[in-house]
Amino acid sequence: MSRGMTRFLIGAAVILAAIAYLIWGGVQEAVVYFVTPAELQAQAKDLRGKRLRLGGMVEIGSLKKNPETLTMEFTLTDGTASIPVRFKGIPPDLFTEGRGAVVEGTYSPEGIFRSDLIMAKHSEEYRPPAEGTSPPSSEELYKSLIKSGGR
Repeated sequence: MSRGMTRFLIGAAVILAAIAYLIWGGVQEAVVYFVTPAELQAQAKDLRGKRLRLGGMVEIGSLKKNPETLTMEFTLTDGTASIPVRFKGIPPDLFTEGRGAVVEGTYSPEGIFRSDLIMAKHSEEYRPPAEGTSPPSSEELYKSLIKSGGR
């Protein structure tokens, strides 16, 4: 093999290694971990201050809203452990007590999860209209939504 070809192959290998390193580093920075309240409590020392996602059910009776400051406090639970959450912003329409939610933010040294993003989970049940019937009109859907309190 000629000296020029060897240099070319070494240069190509260095470039490929650099590209692979940049891709790997970018993926590592983009990864946001999803933990349950029990996992967060068990790993609290390691996870404090790191950006992560916390998932669980919003405890009934825990939601407190302050419309003037656009802040809210609630508790997420997985049935084993509970974590208090503080959120500032406008939550999604599906967010309510007794439903699943995933929040993104950081776990503070005070033991409070400070969130800047809420992703509400929707029901995974789909029921098509009964055979021979037409889907409800948007007015009927709106009335049923009002009756159910938005749930």
